[in-house]
Amino acid sequence: MRGGRKGGPGGRRRVAVAVAALALAATAVSVPPASGSGTGSGTASGPGTASGSGSGGETVRTESGRVRGVRAGEHTVFYGIPYAGPPTGAHRWAPPRPAARWSGVRDATKPGPLCPQVPSSYAPISSEEEDCLVLNVTTPPRAARRPAPVLVWIHGDGAVGGGVFSDGRRLAARGLVVVTVNYRLGVFGALALPGLEGSGTFGLQDQQAALAWVRRNAAAFGGDPANVTVAGVSFGAAAIAGHLTAPGSRGLFDRAVMASGEGVMDMPAGAMGPGVPGYPWYVWRTGREMEDITTEMTAPLGCGGRDPDRVLRCLRALPVKRILQVPHIMNAFQAFGYGNATLPEPPPEALEAGRFHRVPVLSGATRDEHRTFVGMLHDAVGKPFTEADYRGALRTAFGPHAPRVLAEYPTADFPSPGLAWATVVTDRMWARGTEAQHRLLGRHVPTYAYEFADRDAPMFLPLPGRFDFGAYHAGDLPYLFEDDQAEPLFTPAQRRLAATMTAYWAAFAEAGDPNAPGLPEWHRYRPSGRPAYTQSLAPDRIGPVDYHREHRLDFWSRLP
Repeated sequence: MRGGRKGGPGGRRRVAVAVAALALAATAVSVPPASGSGTGSGTASGPGTASGSGSGGETVRTESGRVRGVRAGEHTVFYGIPYAGPPTGAHRWAPPRPAARWSGVRDATKPGPLCPQVPSSYAPISSEEEDCLVLNVTTPPRAARRPAPVLVWIHGDGAVGGGVFSDGRRLAARGLVVVTVNYRLGVFGALALPGLEGSGTFGLQDQQAALAWVRRNAAAFGGDPANVTVAGVSFGAAAIAGHLTAPGSRGLFDRAVMASGEGVMDMPAGAMGPGVPGYPWYVWRTGREMEDITTEMTAPLGCGGRDPDRVLRCLRALPVKRILQVPHIMNAFQAFGYGNATLPEPPPEALEAGRFHRVPVLSGATRDEHRTFVGMLHDAVGKPFTEADYRGALRTAFGPHAPRVLAEYPTADFPSPGLAWATVVTDRMWARGTEAQHRLLGRHVPTYAYEFADRDAPMFLPLPGRFDFGAYHAGDLPYLFEDDQAEPLFTPAQRRLAATMTAYWAAFAEAGDPNAPGLPEWHRYRPSGRPAYTQSLAPDRIGPVDYHREHRLDFWSRLP
């Protein structure tokens, strides 16, 4: 890597372990469990799926043919529209190709296939279906002004999930056309071999193909093809950092929203669990690192050798089921490769140098990001984080500087050692990375920063025990998307917060500025501000927060 950021000897195993640990935790918050999605079928249903009778759905003509959607309240939802051809056979691990045309009217009233993935204890969804490059479109009420701004949603995780799990009706009710996208996950989205076009970036290229499809077809759904916002959470937000710097993404979108993004974030050793090493960039890997991961993770498949073409032919001939049987083969590829035509340089370096597409950005994080991961890896699964664990974690992460961190974050200041450790990593990894991203973007483009701060946000994951998750990682998503599990748990104040947040997001998608009549004022983030403006979003208060002070970023800036 440039700038002295090298993976080092043995880096491939370190990357695989680190990414696997991240996916273990991220899975539970990115994708709600789906009912009725059995292994092999790859068809999604569950909390992200809008209900509808299947009758009275609108029919529209896309570039590939006509599709019929389903009415869902005031909206029409179109499920499973192909935006690219099936990545099967010789097209497995190849750039996306145009979708085939069809005759007649395609039924888009039921969820389409999910991309290949394996279930976990927190997200029991699975699929072996490679013909999965589809998207879903939710239209605004008929009375809404047209043409409507378009919001394209990139789901998080990178190893599990699908666009159908994000129900766009709440945002569509604000006058947006909402598009949610499937893309190739895990090994299918990021495998890398010497000389293989697109190595490490197939998932990113799928997203580019979806954005290009939206430009060409948005008008058919009442959308404005010249007013497209790309938005994403977690791994999806990191992908957007990639799109901001990728040459092939230029001109495909007009604004960007990044929620809990990992694009400029590094990871201290042990942050994602005992034995997980640190890494200077969270999701970006050199082409060689991605090739090393491929060599290691595909070894059990019997396709090894020195000839990349032979290895590729062997891997392409394997059934999806056989590939998915390799432990951690999806989680290990939860990253993007750079140093290629799709992603020439690591996005953090490109952002630092100002080499990125000039579009307005709305970006933020949750106040208690890392409580999700501490809870899931420790306290909420019957392995409470002890005082000894805390001191050991500090030594692992910060070495000789551990006493300084302990003095700044003594356990006496927190209800438990687990919450102390969660606060340390939230501040050091998430908040520091988020603030750095805002600073780099804010130098060049209109940037609006936020912090989701509802510390009583409904936690609907099936986790045992008790743990105070606070404003947890991705806890803001049920406020933006319809969610049948979270909605009944909302208080009136939380419903008002959801209404305000969707109004902000819609205003930003409309004009690149979240401010609109009747909303609390939201100032632009300016790196020179003291403090730089960040909007706190909580049920009891919406307004400025000193993000820098709240997360002790002065302290972290003094620590090597």
